[in-house]
Amino acid sequence: MRQKILVLGGAGYIGSHTCKKLQSMGFDPVTFDNLSEGHAEFVKWGELIKGDIRSRADLDNAIARTKPAAIIHFAAFAYVGESVTNPGKYYENNTLGSLNVAQAAVAAGNIPIIFSSTCATYGTPDASLIDENTPQRPINPYGHSKRMVEQVLQDFSSAYGLRSICLRYFNASGDDPELETGEAHREETHLIPRAILSGLGRIDDFAVFGTDYDTADGSAVRDYIHVLDLADAHVAACHHLLKGGETDVFNLGVGSGYSVLEIIRAVEAELQVAVPYRLEPRRPGDPAALVADPSKTRRILGFEAKHSSLENIIKTATAWHRMDWQPAQSKETRLHELS
Repeated sequence: MRQKILVLGGAGYIGSHTCKKLQSMGFDPVTFDNLSEGHAEFVKWGELIKGDIRSRADLDNAIARTKPAAIIHFAAFAYVGESVTNPGKYYENNTLGSLNVAQAAVAAGNIPIIFSSTCATYGTPDASLIDENTPQRPINPYGHSKRMVEQVLQDFSSAYGLRSICLRYFNASGDDPELETGEAHREETHLIPRAILSGLGRIDDFAVFGTDYDTADGSAVRDYIHVLDLADAHVAACHHLLKGGETDVFNLGVGSGYSVLEIIRAVEAELQVAVPYRLEPRRPGDPAALVADPSKTRRILGFEAKHSSLENIIKTATAWHRMDWQPAQSKETRLHELS
């Protein structure tokens, strides 16, 4: 029988790509999502169970129903700015909701967990190349909420024997080249989609924050990893735990970075148009460069990014955003407005 994997937040951007990969690798993904951020239309590779991680009853029922071999946990709010203005929302969902997940996993017999963490737990590190031993000093409630979950999982591993892997993403990017799912956030704050949307004339408020950093062209440098590689890494982590691997943490990045202006130039080359943008001062807390050291992930999980060339990231993202995909409800609303 195909092993079931319960994917919390599987209707979202990274979650849906991971469900597609899981199915192709012989697993049976089951999505658990409250659809506040995700889209039911993205649940194409297995069953959808509507539920909320803030409800222990919802989690217990989903686990009893599916009897999963592992849990992959993506369900979180992830808008840094919103976390500053509404931290309660982030601690209630991201932290307390994840505590529910850990407790439900223990109660069901220590179902192993792969947790979607973030490089935001590092805050503003002193080193530009970040490994897993870099001190974690989050600078916003979003980063704190994820760091707290990592601590919960570490403590549950020590106390109860719950095995888990925390995957600290750097900059998720790109889209499914087959256009079956993609990046469709309620509010798009990420650089690459915003650059594409500006080039396509769909937004008029695209800003570059800071061109006076100590980098080659003065703009900030970040490590971009394709969502297909993130999906591959989750499957690798799943295999590792199912084979008896111990609790651990891993960076998910490429090991090299691109500047904001390099990204814009790459988008311009793909679209064959100039991308309009305005210059703004740097944002407080934004370091000049954030790049992952992925050597531990390569050594222990056997994972290495294969889809994350800048050309492929921009090509797949552009193809997705050209479609102007909208949720069914939004399409109905737009048709009503047009009529």
